[in-house]
Amino acid sequence: MSLLVVGLSHRSAPVSVLERAALSTDAQNKLVQDTVAAEPATEAAVLATCNRIELYADVDKFHAGVAELSTLLAQHSGVGLEELTPYLYVHYEDRAVHHLFSVACGLDSMVVGEGQILGQIKDSLARAQELHSAGKLLNDLFQQALRVGKRAHSETGIDRAGQSLVTFGLEQLAAGGAVQDWAAGKKALVIGAGSMSSLAAATLARAGVAEVVVANRTFERAERLAQILTDGDDTAAVTARAVEMAAVRHELTRADVVVSCTGATGLVLTAEAVAQAVEGRTGAPAAEITAPAAPADTARTAGKAPLPATGAGGEENCPLDLAAVQPGFSLMGEAAVAGMDAATLEQHAAWAGGGTSRLGRSREPAGGVTDRRDRRTPEADAELITALAATAASVGRIPERRKPEPVAERPAPFVFLLDLAMPRDIDAAVHRLAGVRLVDIESLAEASADAPMAADVDQVRRIVSDEVAAFGAAQRAAHITPTVVALRTMAADVVASEIARLDGRLPDLDERQRGEIRQAVHRVVDKLLHAPTVRVKQLAAEPGGAGYADALRTLFDLDPETVASVSRAVDSTETKDRPA
Repeated sequence: MSLLVVGLSHRSAPVSVLERAALSTDAQNKLVQDTVAAEPATEAAVLATCNRIELYADVDKFHAGVAELSTLLAQHSGVGLEELTPYLYVHYEDRAVHHLFSVACGLDSMVVGEGQILGQIKDSLARAQELHSAGKLLNDLFQQALRVGKRAHSETGIDRAGQSLVTFGLEQLAAGGAVQDWAAGKKALVIGAGSMSSLAAATLARAGVAEVVVANRTFERAERLAQILTDGDDTAAVTARAVEMAAVRHELTRADVVVSCTGATGLVLTAEAVAQAVEGRTGAPAAEITAPAAPADTARTAGKAPLPATGAGGEENCPLDLAAVQPGFSLMGEAAVAGMDAATLEQHAAWAGGGTSRLGRSREPAGGVTDRRDRRTPEADAELITALAATAASVGRIPERRKPEPVAERPAPFVFLLDLAMPRDIDAAVHRLAGVRLVDIESLAEASADAPMAADVDQVRRIVSDEVAAFGAAQRAAHITPTVVALRTMAADVVASEIARLDGRLPDLDERQRGEIRQAVHRVVDKLLHAPTVRVKQLAAEPGGAGYADALRTLFDLDPETVASVSRAVDSTETKDRPA
C-alpha cells in the first residue's frame, strides 16, 4: 500500500485561498483523470467539500507522487503552485488512512461531529468508480471510511459535539437565540437544489418558517425539492414552491432568510441586487455602514499600528479609484484591489512594485509616522496582487472581501443571508448594508474556532486509531496473499509432477494404491507449508511486515510474474463481486 493524500482545508488555508482553489465537478473529474494518467499514480479520487480539497492516490514513489499531485492541484485550481504550496498538507500510508477516517468521523470538520461529510465521501467514491480511477486500495479505503464514520456516530455521542454546517450557520444568523424562535413565521428563499441546499430547506421547514421558495438553474430539481418538502411528514406544514433563477431578484424582496449553495463559479447575489431588495422592502435606498477609524493612541495601546488613511490624491499615479476606497483599507492590501478586473490589477501590481514614499509607512492622524516592518512588505504585496491578477484573468474579477474591522453598532437586521458555497455565492460587500446580516464560510470558520469540544471526541479518536491499525493489518496481510497462493500453486505442481513420474515407474499399481500415495504426498506437503504460511501472514500483518512477502519469494524462488498474475486475478474477482 502506497496511499498518498495531498490537500488543503480550513485548517491549513484561509478561506480566501480555499475559495480561489475551489473545483467544479468537471474540474474534479479532469483532475482525477489526469492523476491516473500521471506516471507515479495508479488510482485516484478527489474529496472536495465547501472547506476542503483533497486528492487521494495510490503511488509507487513518494517524492515524485507529492510533486505530481501538488502540481496537478495547482493546475486545475488555477492557483499558482508557489502560492498554493504553503497551504498544502501531505499524508502518506497509515497517516493518510488516519486522516480520512478522522474526516469521515467529523473530527476534521469545521463543525466537529457533523455527519454530512459521510455523504460527500460516498459521492467521491462513486465518482471515482464511474471514472474507473478507484482500484482495490481506494475502494477498500473509502468503503471502510464510511463504515468507521457510521460506527463513530452510532457508538459515541459525537453528534452532540456538533451539527451540520447548515444548523451551525442558522445558529449564527440567530445570533445566540433559539433557531426555532428566530425562524418562526419567516419566509425563506433557498438558492440551489443540491444536498446542502436540500438540507437547508428541510432544516428551515422544521424550524418553523412559513414558506420556502426554491430556485435552481434546473427548474425540475427545484420542483422536486419543493415537492419533497410538501410531502414530508415533518415539513408538510410549510408552504413550498419552486421558481426559475430569473425570479430570484423578485423573491429577494419577499424573503426574510436566504440560503445559497450552488456550484456557480461567479457571484449569484451581488451587493447591488441585495441593496435593491432592501430598497424594495423599505422604500428607501439601502444604507452602508462604515466602521469609525480607531484613534492612534488606542491602536498603540493594543500593540497594533493604526490602519493607514486613504483618500483622493494621497497616492501618486495609483490606478485605484481613491474616491471609492473604503476607509481603513491599505491601498496595498488584497481588500483594496477587490473587484478590479485583470488589466487594472496588472497596472496596480506594477505601481505597487515600483513603491512610493508611503508604501512602507502609514501615517497617524496626528501626522506622525508609524513603522510598518511588522506588516506585509511592498514586495510581498506586489506578488500577491500579481497572483490576484492571474486569478482575475480566469474568473473575471476578485470577489470583494468583508472589512477586517468589526462594526461597533449595527441596526437590527431584517434580511438574513447564509452563504454555504465555495467559491462564495453572495458578494461579501453585503456585510456593509444596514439591515442585513450575512454569514458565510469565512465567518463560520471564525466562529467554529472557539467551539467547545465534546468529551465523546476522545472516544472517537480511539475508534479511529483502532480502525487504522486494523485496516493497515488487513492491507498488509492481503499484500502477501498472492505470494502464499503462488507458493501453494508451485507445491501442487511439484506434487502432480512427482505423481506422474511415479505412475510411469510403477505401472502395476491399482487405483486404490495410487490414491493412497497421492493423498499421502499431499498431506506431507500441506503439513510442511501450513505453519510457515500461517506464520508469514501473521508477521506480514504487523507494521513493517511487508518484507516477508519478498523473503518468501526469494526463499522459494517464486516467479514474480506468477505472483503478479495471482494478484490481478484476486483484484478482478473482488471487483466483479463487489456490490454496486
